[in-house]
Amino acid sequence: MSAASASGLKRQIVLAMAALALAVILLSLLGSYAFYAFFQVYSPSSISDTWVPNQVEIAWMLATTAAALAIAIQAATRLSRRILRPLNSVAESLREVAEGNLQARAATDDESLGEASRLVGDFNTMAERLQSMAEERRFWSAAIAHELRTPVTVLRGRLQGLTEGVFAPDPQLFESLLRQVEGLSRLIEDLRVLSLTDSGHLDLQRAPADLGAEIAAVVHAVEARLAARGFTLALALELPAPVDCDPVRIRQALMALLENALMHADPGPLRVRARLHEGWATLAVEDGGPGIPPELEGQLFEAFRRGDPSRSRRSGGSGLGLAVVKAIAQAHGGRVGSEPLAGGGTAVWLAWPVAQAASD
Repeated sequence: MSAASASGLKRQIVLAMAALALAVILLSLLGSYAFYAFFQVYSPSSISDTWVPNQVEIAWMLATTAAALAIAIQAATRLSRRILRPLNSVAESLREVAEGNLQARAATDDESLGEASRLVGDFNTMAERLQSMAEERRFWSAAIAHELRTPVTVLRGRLQGLTEGVFAPDPQLFESLLRQVEGLSRLIEDLRVLSLTDSGHLDLQRAPADLGAEIAAVVHAVEARLAARGFTLALALELPAPVDCDPVRIRQALMALLENALMHADPGPLRVRARLHEGWATLAVEDGGPGIPPELEGQLFEAFRRGDPSRSRRSGGSGLGLAVVKAIAQAHGGRVGSEPLAGGGTAVWLAWPVAQAASD
């Protein structure tokens, strides 16, 4: 609870106690004044002439004390209910959460003090986040197991076939096994990048780099695969100066963008665009279609999100590529995004701030 909340709760308690004391004092003073005024007028003999009270006065004092106690008990009960009801609800919900029920939520009412209501709200927010994290963890575990199962099954079957003599050892088979191993390596590296990002330990080795040369190296590595699938690559580079970045991570991000286009875009022209403008470096891959379905626009850079799951499986995609791009962009202090192109295609990009000297 913040200092302001504690101060507000203290103020509520002080005001309640002050109001209670004032009510008791007024009851005693005004009640005594009314008592003696009444008996002074209508029955003066009922009032004791000494300091020792008589039976009537003793009865009045007992009645006044009982009334004061009733007021105090009612005020204390009301105040304690306003404080303890939400606190007890939070305590019970905490026990349920500790026992594994992440759906437990605390309850409050309109009479609860503001700080107690905020405590209930904060607890419910925490419980919702814990539940969301647990669901996300289960989703990730299932998704990772699914992505690992296929290549491991293929590797096991092929290696077992080689061991038993079912398959003849030939270069084509070894190349197939190597592709499965490379896919596993990419998956492991993508998972490592995302886990480092989540823990805040994705370190960068930033330095002025020849971004055009880095892009050319990546394009050269994947150009044959893209050409075999019917893509024609073109470069549009506006890089008048070295770019401040981690070149290894930027190459990784560009590779993920190209792999995404390879899995999801229609064969045709593919453009890699890079530019420096107003202190920002932008790297984009533009394809010729079919575009991004509207229901996936807000989830494009989330892990294990695919526009066409069956197609991604056939192409070997894990659904992690664009999440890795987002992680690398954020590690550079930048952002990611996508935008439709005039011809029906899509530009998927990442941008990051660079030193002013590098962009001049």
